[in-house]
Amino acid sequence: MSHSILVLGAGELGLPILHSLANLSSTIIPPSSRPTLTVLLRPSTINSPSASKALELSSLRALGITFMAADISASTAAELASRFKTYDTVISCTGFSGGPGTQLKLAQAALEAEVKHYYPWQFGVDYDIIGPDAAGGLFREQCEVRQLLRAQQKTKWTIVSTGMFTSFLFEPFFGVVVDATAAERKGKKVIVRALGGWGNRVTVTTPEDIGKIVAALVLRDQKTGVVFTAGDTISYEQLADLVERLVGKEEIVQREVWDLEYLRGELGKDPEDAIKKYRVVFAEGKGVSWTQASAANVQLGIETTDVERFLLSRKDVLSF
Repeated sequence: MSHSILVLGAGELGLPILHSLANLSSTIIPPSSRPTLTVLLRPSTINSPSASKALELSSLRALGITFMAADISASTAAELASRFKTYDTVISCTGFSGGPGTQLKLAQAALEAEVKHYYPWQFGVDYDIIGPDAAGGLFREQCEVRQLLRAQQKTKWTIVSTGMFTSFLFEPFFGVVVDATAAERKGKKVIVRALGGWGNRVTVTTPEDIGKIVAALVLRDQKTGVVFTAGDTISYEQLADLVERLVGKEEIVQREVWDLEYLRGELGKDPEDAIKKYRVVFAEGKGVSWTQASAANVQLGIETTDVERFLLSRKDVLSF
């Protein structure tokens, strides 16, 4: 009987994982033994009138991927378990869009269904080190998911700690690399900010690389427990140097430090702001970086994209 895989969601991470699973399967597994791939999508997504969405779904069908229509938010854990129970491996790519309690509900459903191997949505920082109380409990649910998985023996599980998505460093709302003209900084083109200090480091991985690594873990390695990926581990000083070199002129890059005191003060003014919570966590510098030498992509021999290659392939990112 072939290995059956269910991926929950086909967004920024779900799509690369689906494509990587299909591509690697066709490369290393004989046709008669290849796994079946299914993606769970909202009915509204499957029936979307959007031409771009239709093209995206058509590309998945062309890879032999089938669709399961379900609304995770509107379903109970028992209802989801009844959907999961026919699958060997379930991979959650739902992100945090489902709201509080969703990740626990999915983990409970996977355990109730007794799936053989579960990959929860933990594609981020090291929640074991950061803990449940950091930044007002930002990652409490993620820590509770880990406790739930560790408290049982029937279902194997793998948590893939990826650091932040590489592009997040350059999102204007995050505030690390931003357009200086929009901030009305005369004579400057780019502002690069250090969260906590220039020596603080952050680990990043692109969704495309995460897709390749997860596919290899599922189809080749089947490592269990917590594994780490690292497309790059970079300090804010190194990031500023890189941006300066790529932009071309030292005088048009302004460097600023958002220290912990400032960031905690900003969070105190708006304690429910998730982005301000994230900034505090990264400024504290615990559990947000690790060495590349210990990363799963290195152990698996998978080439990944560092920050410089990401920027060179995405000329639009610094086209302020």
